[in-house]
This record gives sequence, structure tokens and C-alpha cells, in this order.
Amino acid sequence: MSQSPLQLKNILFLDIETVSLTENFSELPERLKDHWRRKASKLKNEGELEPEDLYFERAAIYAEFGKVICIGVGGFYEQDTKFRAKTLVNTDEKLLLLEFKNLLEEHTAKGNLILCAHNGREFDFPYLCRRMLINGIKLPAVLDITGKKPWEVMHIDTLEFWKFGDYKNYTSLDLLASVFDIPGSKSLMDGSEVNPNYYHQKNLSKIAEYCREDVVVLAQLYLKMNGRDILEEGSIYRV
Repeated sequence: MSQSPLQLKNILFLDIETVSLTENFSELPERLKDHWRRKASKLKNEGELEPEDLYFERAAIYAEFGKVICIGVGGFYEQDTKFRAKTLVNTDEKLLLLEFKNLLEEHTAKGNLILCAHNGREFDFPYLCRRMLINGIKLPAVLDITGKKPWEVMHIDTLEFWKFGDYKNYTSLDLLASVFDIPGSKSLMDGSEVNPNYYHQKNLSKIAEYCREDVVVLAQLYLKMNGRDILEEGSIYRV
């Protein structure tokens, strides 16, 4: 997984936060309601919730029933001695995705840009692609993997690296942060609180802060996985 300093500068670390497409199940278009009921019938449901209640708890993780509200991004600079992280936020998903696409296409790495996320291959990357297509946005080259050979896909997934070929278990970013003694973001909130904070508390700023901190943790984890020391707090800039 080792990267040269030049390649490290070309990596854009990212994390996304998603919510259910609507606050209430009743607001969904009728066709989507029927599809959700079928989806819900196949989901693990220990609380035996009705599909309408399960929607608020689980819909956000599926691109067909959820939407992106925040994208955290970050990158190294100044000979990899400093890291800058920021969030893109917008209640208008299409505008948010267009802003993110513009960021990708204007990145200084150009055709050498590499995207890194935790569980990115299973969640962040496909979710972004699906929501872009739903919003009528042409995929940027770095996300469009159609017809590409595996070694041509410029994506890094820290979860995939940690599995070492073992596909039986999921290991969270927070758990790996604990294992590697990296300060985490869970003091702010956790993923299950994103939907309530967005729809009930209307606290998009808290979600953005949580997302941005996950990007910092991700970058620090990447350094650890490459046998490097994590950055001191004074070398991390949040904008």
C-alpha cells in the first residue's frame, strides 16, 4: 500500500454523510414506497419495526432511498508535512454533487488523482456515482470505472487493505483509529445520529464537523498503514 511522496499529494481523502431521501416515509413517491416495503421485508429487523419506521433508521445507506448532504475532503501538502480538511455541504444535493465534481476536475493532480475512503468501494464511491446519475450529472473520470481494468481504477479503500483478503468481517474506521491510537471523531456523534441531526435538530454544521473529523482520521490511518507517523495536531488545518 506504500505510496511515494508525490503520489501521496495526489490522494484526495473523502467521507460522505447521507440521510433518507425524505424526512417521513409518507413523503416518498408512491412507486418508491412500494419498493421500500419490499426492501424492508428483507432487512434484518430485530426491533420488528414497521417499514415506515425502518425507513427513517435505514434508508440513508441505500442510494435509491437516500441522498448526500455532506462530503468531507482532505489532502496533504508542503512535502506531506501538513494536511488540510474541509467539508462541502448543501441541502440541495445536485448543487453539492456538482461542487464536488468541480473539485475533482480542478484538482492539481489532474489525471493522477487518487480517491481514498474507508469502505469506499462498497459505499462512498458507488453511492456518489449513483446519486450523480440520478441527478443527471455526468460522472467525473476518477469515479467512472466502467470498462476499466482493476489496476486502472484510482481508488484506495483502507477497509479493503485491512481485510488482507478476509471478507468475513467489517471493521469500522473508529475501531481502527482505536487500534492505532489515532484520535477519533465519535465524541461528536456517530452515523446513527446523522438522520436525526439533519431532520429533527436541523444541525447540519454538527454533521459537517463530524464528517470533516472522519476525513482527518482516515488520513492518519492511511499514514499508519504505510508505516509512517501520524501528523501532530498543529499540522492539521480545518477549513
